Amino acid sequence: MRYAIQNDRLRLTVDSHGAEAVSVRDVRTGAEMLWCGDKAVWGRHAPILFPYTGKLTGGKMIAKGVEYQGGQHGFARDVEHRLVQRTADTLMFELAADSQTLPLWPYAFVLRSTFKLAGSTVHHSLTVENPVEPVLRFGIGYHPAFAVPFDGAHTTTDYELRFECEESPLCVSARPNGLLNGQSYYLAHNARAIPLTDELFQNDSHCMVNLRSRTLALVEKDTGRAITCRIEGYPYTLIWSAPARPVRFVCIEPWHSLTGAEDGPVEWEKRPAAAALQKGESWSTTLSTTFAR
Repeated sequence: MRYAIQNDRLRLTVDSHGAEAVSVRDVRTGAEMLWCGDKAVWGRHAPILFPYTGKLTGGKMIAKGVEYQGGQHGFARDVEHRLVQRTADTLMFELAADSQTLPLWPYAFVLRSTFKLAGSTVHHSLTVENPVEPVLRFGIGYHPAFAVPFDGAHTTTDYELRFECEESPLCVSARPNGLLNGQSYYLAHNARAIPLTDELFQNDSHCMVNLRSRTLALVEKDTGRAITCRIEGYPYTLIWSAPARPVRFVCIEPWHSLTGAEDGPVEWEKRPAAAALQKGESWSTTLSTTFAR
């Protein structure tokens, strides 16, 4: 089921399936700023990545002594979440371990996803709780897709991905199969921006590590209109789009964990995690996105 909240700047719609934002509209102009989810290109909008990001080594994990098969980015994006709070500016959803999750991942957990509007900004917070497990390890990340061009008067090369400060973004490679291969490369050198081109994502995403910038923005160069994500505190920031040409959307993806490695462990407890919670502990993160249109 879809739920909407609105202020004088933005109208946000979230689907309880996946607790996924599916629309962010400019109230004044009616412009849609999230990707529409066209299945012919990429059928999602802004999925939550949990309990892991990317792929599992060998497409599987061994957890509590049992082997489980796993696709990309975990299961939270593919199951129903329960609406637990709705106010004029806030939507909160909850996903807890149950008959739909335990066959996929044998751990008790609570995942809360809270959306809050504040002016031209959407704050999306994720909170993970460990109710009973001796230790709960997990990965987590965001995957919002922003529609480009912003209007019919612009094309791909009218945009750039702009850092807050000068960067030489080092990227870890997961080519060609989506698993880390031990290699790295520089996406740019001493640059304030990455030009958007139809070829930028021809080899899939770019996973930038340890950026100094607090923000990364998708900017329309001639007008200054922008969508700005606050990436401070995230060890990994990915940019990605589907291989369709021209580029139809750009994802800015702050992650707290990485995809698996080609030679990585398949045991869940040995997989690098975003956090390891003791029984009764919780952990939170927030992605704040400002739409200056």
